[in-house]
Amino acid sequence: MGAAIHTRSTLYNKMANVEAAFKNLHQDLIDGCKTGDQKAQFQVYKLYYKAMFNTSLRIVNDTMEAEDIMQESFLSAFEKIDTYSGTVSFGAWLKKIVINRSLDTLSRKKAIFEDIETHIGIKDTSGEEIALKEEVEIKVEEVKQAIENLPDGYRIILSLYLLEGYDHDEIADILSITSSTSRSQLSRAKQKLLSELKK
Repeated sequence: MGAAIHTRSTLYNKMANVEAAFKNLHQDLIDGCKTGDQKAQFQVYKLYYKAMFNTSLRIVNDTMEAEDIMQESFLSAFEKIDTYSGTVSFGAWLKKIVINRSLDTLSRKKAIFEDIETHIGIKDTSGEEIALKEEVEIKVEEVKQAIENLPDGYRIILSLYLLEGYDHDEIADILSITSSTSRSQLSRAKQKLLSELKK
């Protein structure tokens, strides 16, 4: 019993050390960015640009727009890097900037979350996650393609939840909606996605 506790304790310590090492992996580059070191900025850009471009693309669904947003987000991040407190990973902090800029771009064009219940054939039913997993056997790329073809509101909520890994509280904060609205919109988005995949 004592040996098992000791082993578990050692395992937790190792995991904590790995996590700490990961958080500080590029700290020297981030510190360089804070002093205005352009080489450090370029290295940080190279580390994160692809992931940030993909994040924006999943929201705006336009390659040129996503490229512009990604570039602007890096400029903004470097300008206000002194506000980065280190309480979250640098990547998470940067991703939040990219997501906010992407949403701002969309909202300038149109109201993203119009009354999505008006879309024909959408019904809020339970078990949509099971239906997606069990009824639809399809390649990941085809699912991503189907998501890209959804209306903005659906695409954004699915991207934030399924692809970016945000929970409903975080999505509510990002989109300035309630957690329950996030849940209901995700449910409807999954139903719409399922109906698109069945086509």
